Amino acid sequence: MLKDRRIALIEDDEIMGASIEQRLRLEGAEVLWLKQMQRAIGALRTPRAPIDAVICDIRLPDGTGEELFVTLCRTVKPPPFLFITGQGGIDQAVRLLRGGAADYITKPFEMSRFLERLSQLILPLPGSCDNSLLGASPAARRIGDLVAQAARGERTVLIRGGPGTGKALVARRVHQLSDRSFAPFVQVDLARAAVLEELQTAASSVSEGTLFLNGLERLPAKAQDWLMGWLDSAPPARLILACGDDMNGAVLEGSFRPDLFYRMDQFEIPIPPLRDRPEDAVWLLHRLFASLNARREPPFRGISALADQAVLDHDWPLNGRELRTRLVQAMETAPGDLIFPSDLFPERQTAAGKPLLSLSETRDAAERAQILRALEQTRGQTAEAARLLRVSRTTLWEKMQKLGL
Repeated sequence: MLKDRRIALIEDDEIMGASIEQRLRLEGAEVLWLKQMQRAIGALRTPRAPIDAVICDIRLPDGTGEELFVTLCRTVKPPPFLFITGQGGIDQAVRLLRGGAADYITKPFEMSRFLERLSQLILPLPGSCDNSLLGASPAARRIGDLVAQAARGERTVLIRGGPGTGKALVARRVHQLSDRSFAPFVQVDLARAAVLEELQTAASSVSEGTLFLNGLERLPAKAQDWLMGWLDSAPPARLILACGDDMNGAVLEGSFRPDLFYRMDQFEIPIPPLRDRPEDAVWLLHRLFASLNARREPPFRGISALADQAVLDHDWPLNGRELRTRLVQAMETAPGDLIFPSDLFPERQTAAGKPLLSLSETRDAAERAQILRALEQTRGQTAEAARLLRVSRTTLWEKMQKLGL
C-alpha cells in the first residue's frame, strides 16, 4: 500500500523521526522528513511532486501541528494528515479532526498499527490495479489468494460465510479472473419459491460460463435431485456454490443429500465474519463512503477517526450488509459534513440516558445473545451449538436453564 508513495514526515524528535523514516522506506515509500513548522509550510504548499499523506507531530519547535494544518488550509487543500500526539493532546487532535484532519494516533504506538492507520488514509494510485476484494487484513488477503487459485482451476468452488460477507462478490471475481470470463455468469438465489424452474432455465442459458448457486443449504429436495442429474450429464458450465456456516448441519440432518454434497469436487473458500477481522470493517466503510460520497452534492468532508474506532469496536452481526445500511442512513441524516459515531449508531444516543447494567447483568445479557445466536445457526441443535460456543453440552444446558432459554 505504501510502495512508491510520497510521505511527508513533520517530526523534530531525532529518534522517533529516524524510526518512522526507516520503516516507511522499508515499505517502499519516498519520505520527505522536515523538522520545523515553517519549512514544512513551504514544502507542502509547493511540493516538487504530489504528497500522498502527511505524518505530523502536534508539538514542533517553532509552532504546532495545528498551526501548520490551519495555515495550509487557508490557501490549499492539504493531503491527508495523520497527527501524532501524546495523551495530553487528544483534545487538540479531536479538534483537528473536526477541522478536516484525517486521523490521529497517540504515543506510544505499535508500528504495525501506525502503518495500518496511515495506509487507510491513502487513495489508490490513478490507473493502478487494486486487487483488494474484501479488505486489507491477512484474512482478506488469504481470500484473494484462494480466489486466484480457484480461477486458475476448473473444480467446483464452495464459498462459505454468513449473511453479508460478500459471497456473491467472491463468486463473480472467480469468474472474471478465469478463462470463462468471456461466457455468461448466471446467478440463482435458491431461497425462491420457483427455484427448480429458475435453476433449469439458468442451466440451459449458461453454456460454457459459470453457474452460481447462492444459498445451497436452502435447495429444495426436488431441485437437489435435478441438480444431481444435471451433474451426471457432464455439463460444459462451471459450478460455483455459496452456503452459510450451517451447511454441514443440513447434510447431517438429512435435509440436504449427502451424496450430492460430496459428489461435487469442491475447492473451498471460507469467508470469516467482520467481527473476526474488524480492520476490514473500517476498510469497507471508507470504500463504500468514497463511492456514495462521489454522487452526493455537497459531498461530506470525510469520516472522523472516532467513527472509525466505533466501527472497529462493533460486532457486525450482519456483516457488510449492516455496515452499508448504517452508512447510507448516516449520510442521509448527519447534521454536519463529517460522519461521527452517533451518525452510524444513533441507538447509542437513546441508550446513553439509561442506567448502566451491573457487570453481572451485562455478562448474562451477552451470554444470552451468543447462545441465541448459536441456537439459530444450528437450528436448535444444542450439541452443535455447544461446539460453536466451545463449552460442554452440560454447561450450555445449565446456562440455558439459568437464562430462561
